[in-house]
Amino acid sequence: MRFIETLRNIWTIEELRKRILVTLLLVLVYRLGCYVVLPGISPADLDALTKFTNKSGLMQLLDMFSGGAFSQASIFALGIMPYITASIVIQLLGMVLPSFQKMQREGESGRQKLSQYTRYLTVLILVLQGPAYLVNIQYQVSAATGSATMGAWTIAYLTVILAAGSMFIMWLGERITDRGIGNGISFIILVGIIARLPGALFYEFTSRLPGATGSQGGLVMFVVEIVLLFAVTVGAVLLVQGTRKVPVQYAKRIVGNKQYGGARQYIPLKVNAAGVMPIIFAQAIMFIPITLAGFGSSEGSSGFYAAFSDINGFWYNLVYFILIVAFTYFYTAITVRPTQMAEDMKRNNGFIPGVKPGKKTAEYLDSIMSRITLPGSLFLGIVAILPAFARFFGISQNFAQFFGGTSLLILVGVVLDTLQQIESHLMMHHYDGLMKDGKIKGRTTGSAY
Repeated sequence: MRFIETLRNIWTIEELRKRILVTLLLVLVYRLGCYVVLPGISPADLDALTKFTNKSGLMQLLDMFSGGAFSQASIFALGIMPYITASIVIQLLGMVLPSFQKMQREGESGRQKLSQYTRYLTVLILVLQGPAYLVNIQYQVSAATGSATMGAWTIAYLTVILAAGSMFIMWLGERITDRGIGNGISFIILVGIIARLPGALFYEFTSRLPGATGSQGGLVMFVVEIVLLFAVTVGAVLLVQGTRKVPVQYAKRIVGNKQYGGARQYIPLKVNAAGVMPIIFAQAIMFIPITLAGFGSSEGSSGFYAAFSDINGFWYNLVYFILIVAFTYFYTAITVRPTQMAEDMKRNNGFIPGVKPGKKTAEYLDSIMSRITLPGSLFLGIVAILPAFARFFGISQNFAQFFGGTSLLILVGVVLDTLQQIESHLMMHHYDGLMKDGKIKGRTTGSAY
């Protein structure tokens, strides 16, 4: 009854109702676009591409980020990853180039300039990825049917279509952020992941039935998998919501006949302030080798390309783990600013008991963030590579993606962010929240998309 009452309250708030309907409408447009096939692609071509995607774990991962559009040869086949890759490059430049650092400090005007540069770089990446994707289609179809040719002009105009499709996805994400619920880009990735969950769950269930080819453990093993998935999900929720509270005492101020301050408050420093962004960033970097190779077949390949095309391999997961730890520190550094926090406290007559205001406070907050970020980053990296262990123990390729990694953490993080926004609307209009205590912790920092 409480759940039904909460849904009724959500529908009663006009602004919230409009935002939810706009979000659902834009998501529907995105999902329909995932099934609009590129001009000139036949069903035989799609069959060949699907078989290739199913054989390659890295291709399945790329297909997951595009919501299945990759294997459908859709106009949205390149998905949102080029935009995320461009965002990574721009943020890295902001750490090393003074001109980009200046734009970061210019507020809204600087943010708009950086956003424009990100779009330009996204187009450049799409221009490079588009022909590679089309050459891959031609290669796979030729290997399967022996009849597939694309001229230079065909590749050129299909590249334009693919680039326009990805830019349209980016536009949909921005509209969801402005007029819908949640962060648009993250929500689009979330929808693509959820779209694959029912099929993966059904395939895993049928593969465990008695008499199924390669069945091991039967339905008991399937139940064990579900329990483990639940346990990993709980761990991911704790990782996203974990905080350490730092007490801040505000001194008394007397202005005229009124007294201000004197209360103690707490700064919640998150164990994983970067959210899921380190995993998304690291995954985008790990896609670079397969992109440079033109999405070609990895059969018979060796050396660097072979090592970084095998998502079950040691070197792939080791580098992936290290990148996640590094990006966690990097993204925490640009989202949590101890110096700014110390200045704000000093300006408002606040101080941490036992710590001098100003520089000492900034150093104290920075040391705390460094200590709590290390275990958070390590746990984040472990969760990210759990699918490799799941596949090692015989779980199917598709279902293993939900045992941690990008899929699980994006699901948890984005869902918590969205629920937190809905919770805020309910509390603002004096309705009971989604939970009894009225508190849902999302990724209040580190959710750039």
